[in-house]
This record gives sequence, C-alpha cells and structure tokens, in this order.
Amino acid sequence: MKLSPRDANAFFRKPDPGVAGLLIYGEDVMRVAMKRQEVVAAIVGPEGEAEMRLTRLVGGDLRRDPAQLLDAVKAQGFFPGPRAVLVEEAADGISAAMKSALGDWREGDAQIIATAGQLTARSSLRKLFEGAKNAYAAALYNDPMGRAEIEAELARAGLKNIDREAMGALEHLARDLTPGDFRQTLEKIALYKFGDEAPLTPDEVTLNAPASIEAQMDEIFHVLAEGRTGDIAPVMQRLTAQGVAPVTLLIMGMRHFRTLFAIASAPGGPAQGIGKLRPPIFGPRRDRMLRQAQSWSSARLEEALKLLMDTDLTLRSAGQKAPQMALVERAFVRLAYLGRR
Repeated sequence: MKLSPRDANAFFRKPDPGVAGLLIYGEDVMRVAMKRQEVVAAIVGPEGEAEMRLTRLVGGDLRRDPAQLLDAVKAQGFFPGPRAVLVEEAADGISAAMKSALGDWREGDAQIIATAGQLTARSSLRKLFEGAKNAYAAALYNDPMGRAEIEAELARAGLKNIDREAMGALEHLARDLTPGDFRQTLEKIALYKFGDEAPLTPDEVTLNAPASIEAQMDEIFHVLAEGRTGDIAPVMQRLTAQGVAPVTLLIMGMRHFRTLFAIASAPGGPAQGIGKLRPPIFGPRRDRMLRQAQSWSSARLEEALKLLMDTDLTLRSAGQKAPQMALVERAFVRLAYLGRR
C-alpha cells in the first residue's frame, strides 16, 4: 500500500505493529537514512540494537542467500520486546525473497524495514510493497521540509523557546538546506543555546547557519547597494577563487535589485513593501534590505537594473572578447557609485 507524505510521517513516528514491512525509497540518501533511523528507533527503542532485537542485512547479501531474510524475521531473541529486520540497499533482485518473507509473516515476527534509492514505477520491489495488504511503501521526495517536520526536528534538538521571527528564519533555512544539514544546524544551535533561557533570535540563527557561496554572493550585492566601493575588490577575488561564473553574479545581482525595487516602489512605502515579499525576509537581512531600499529611489534602481541587463547582454554577445569577470567588476563599481549619489 502507498503511503502519502502525511501518513508516512505519522507511521515513522508511531509504526503499526501489525504491519509486516515498510519500504522507504528516494533519491536523497540522507532523507532516507533519517526516516529509517526514526522508524527503527520507534519499533525497537533506544536499546533495541544492544539487546539484539535489530538485525541488519544488505540487499547484495540477500541476492546470494535469500533464505536469511525469512530466518531473521522468524528468529527469537534473548530479550523480550518488538524486533525489526533492516534491509539496506534493497533492489529488485531481492523481490522474491521479500515476497516470501511478507507472505509468511505472522504477528510477533520481526518487522521488515527496507531502504532503497530512487525506484521507478516499473520496479518489482516497489510494486510488491505497494500491492501488499500487510506492507507499506513510502516515497521521499526532495521537497522543502514542512512546518510539522521542522517542529519535530526542533523537539528532537531540545529547542523550545523560539520567537516568531526566529521561527521564520528557521523555516527559510529549512528551504535552503537538506534535512540532514538542517538537523546538524539545529544541533549546533542547541549547543550554542545550552544554559541560555532567553528566546532564540534571528541573529543567533544566522550566526549558526552554515556558510555558503550563495551567502557570499549576497554579500557582494549588499556591498554594491550600500555604496562601499572599497570592499568590491576583495569580495570579488574570493568569489573568483571559488569559481563563481560572471553570468551567475549578474543573474543574482538582478534578483537582489529587483527585490529592492519591489520594496522601494511599494504604494505604502518600503516598510510596507518588505512585509509583502514572498518568500518573506527575516532577521538582520530584512533590516539591511529595508535600509538599502530606503536609500535608493525607484528611478536609480531602474537604472541599476538596466546596467546589469546591459552587462549581461554584453557577456552573451558573440563578438565579446574582453575578460568577463573584469566587465562584471566594472559594472559593479559603477553600481556602487550609483548607490552613493
């Protein structure tokens, strides 16, 4: 039987002991590993592996010796409590062994948890779990984490006292990071806040967020919008060393200045305009963007966008022979001087 994302998350948290097996599959290995860890812990508890109530098998070994799966499902342990058999790297080659184990499964046997990578609709393993009456199949997609998943990760990390803006910053961070990276970031924040009863703030979220090339690209546009001509060269040197393409800088620059234009040209003024942005901006970045929009007029922002678009067209033209990064840096210097007018 197929599980919807909502039903799958509920099952991961509280597995039905009457279900013989669960197949978790998806392209993102980390997402699959996290959900596998969650459901196994929910079945056998924190001491399950130490009490030998968890058996680990690998799909490649099962292809050579299919009988070991049913043996593991039927085996009786030394310690009382529910048992589980974890089959990692499952593939279509073990479908026959899995079908036999699911068919012979009885209440009290070990539950089967199988994990796999991306499986097509024609996959025999996927069809087996989706068609079985006593088993489930859960597909994990590379979608941003939902509010319920974020709250579950916060509870897992022990983070409770979070103000509204900090929660918005965390939701924004969850859209940019993989679930594994987001979990590690929350663990880092929890260590940072250890013994601190004050509410978590957006500044503290930003401080503990992982650095990225995109964050450094954002910095160059803040430099331009604030007219800091002396800071252009060192930031550009770092971006060039990291292999950022000139065209990418122009595309990101146009996105930044379009956002400033939307804020500055809002009918109710910049303060009202920044509140209408979707997706919203939180924390220190919100205050910084608001200050920038207030210092630029709509006319100068239109001029800035035209300069960026003209430079982009120059880079893409067939007869252009000048160094591309030099052209971009020259345009950025002109932008920074435009911001100081």
